[in-house]
Amino acid sequence: MVFSRTFKAARDLFRSTLQIRALVYTVALSGTALIILGGVLSVSIGNGLFSTRTDRALVESQRAKFTVSRLFAGMSPYNTWALDQTIQNVVPELESIGVSQTRLVAFIHSNIQTNPHKLSSPTSAGFDLSLVTDEFRTKVRENPDLTSQTIQIRRGGDSVPAILIGQPIVLPGGNHYELYLVYDMINEQQTLGFVQRTLVLGGMVTLMIIGFFSFLVTSWLVKPVQEAAETSELIASGDLDRRLPVKGTDVAAVLATSFNHMADSLQENIQDLKNLSTMQQRFVSDVSHELRTPLTTMRLSADILHAKRDDFGNDERRSIEIMHSQMNRFDKLLADLLEISRYDAASVQPEFEEQDLNGVVGTALASIQQFADSKGVYLDAAVPSGSVRCEMDVIRIGRVINNLLTNAIEHSEGRPVKIRVGQNKDAVAVSVTDNGIGMNDSEIAQVFNRFWRADPSRKRTTGGTGLGLAISYEDATLHNGLLEVTAKPGVGACFRLTLPKVHGVTEFESPLPLTVDQA
Repeated sequence: MVFSRTFKAARDLFRSTLQIRALVYTVALSGTALIILGGVLSVSIGNGLFSTRTDRALVESQRAKFTVSRLFAGMSPYNTWALDQTIQNVVPELESIGVSQTRLVAFIHSNIQTNPHKLSSPTSAGFDLSLVTDEFRTKVRENPDLTSQTIQIRRGGDSVPAILIGQPIVLPGGNHYELYLVYDMINEQQTLGFVQRTLVLGGMVTLMIIGFFSFLVTSWLVKPVQEAAETSELIASGDLDRRLPVKGTDVAAVLATSFNHMADSLQENIQDLKNLSTMQQRFVSDVSHELRTPLTTMRLSADILHAKRDDFGNDERRSIEIMHSQMNRFDKLLADLLEISRYDAASVQPEFEEQDLNGVVGTALASIQQFADSKGVYLDAAVPSGSVRCEMDVIRIGRVINNLLTNAIEHSEGRPVKIRVGQNKDAVAVSVTDNGIGMNDSEIAQVFNRFWRADPSRKRTTGGTGLGLAISYEDATLHNGLLEVTAKPGVGACFRLTLPKVHGVTEFESPLPLTVDQA
């Protein structure tokens, strides 16, 4: 578990830090190059030591052959006793000759002939005759010159490489012998080991030096990128006046200059857009306010005429009713425009207080009941017993619920609308579900956009402005809540409003499902 967490932390650090990645790649590539170079040098030095030792061993073996020939020079082939004594002196004689390194000697009667006189086959102490295989003896007999091969011998419990050299010798009387000399390569092995240790140690030191200087170089190279990233974050957070320092004329300076030019351009565009947005907000707000006064006068006149509509003929009465309806719609549109302009200007001042959501839902149901009856829609409400309390702006949340109920009734095609209220330890929720016309995925993605309607050509009896759901979404966001929707074409739609019980809490789960089912 600890290893897994450590590995994950190291992996995350590697992925998130450019300097670490550059350092790791540099050290890894340098280490690979040093390993290859060290291997090549080790093999080359080893081959050189082996070749030098082999050449020296061959020279010394040739001298040993001359020494043996000198011992038997002029000896009578018929004096077998003297011949055997001389044979026994071969090993001590060759061992006593000063050579550069220790060698073992074996003077063996050849097995190509019988040994009727029982002549000796002396060997040095410690010479393992099993090292002289039958195959090698055959090669020695067939080659009148020196024959060599590499073998492994034991020295103090360790295996040491050595050179085995054999040569055939014919003694007086036609006695065939084979002279075998073993030269160990312990000094060469020690030298090669020292060289290898030196290469490893030198490689590690070199790798550390490369890593240190790579860290310094990458720090210098990455610093402008880090400064650009930090400055970008500051600009994104709203500090539009932040800029990069420009030093020198290298590519980092060019990057800083280009970045600063881009920041200047963005700042100018953002300021232009902000000014345009401010003008647009002010225009909407001013127009809405300016229209409010004549609208009030016109509405008073329309209300008077509407109250006396029965005194007029059918055509006049119909015109008065249409005018009254459109005046109501115009009044609601102005109210929605004013509310949107407040959100755009960030001038909304909510009044949070702890209230019972059941009461807010009950009030909304009572206010919408007459409209539901006119549409022949049954409101199927289910609320939990007891209070469902949370901190909210009652007016705004009541407006959201009323808007969701109005839309559900309008699109339910006369089928019942389900209203559910729920709560858990962190949040409260209201869901409004209808089994009406529903929506497809593209319509769901736009449902909270301003002035958007799923079917503009469809006859609407409520005179909607196209701003209701957009304002409801802003109201939910103002409470740190969520207004969500799911729908299926021909099945219906479900809107769910979820609010934290305590204003300011941002992590919570909704106590109600977001689903729509075929009734």
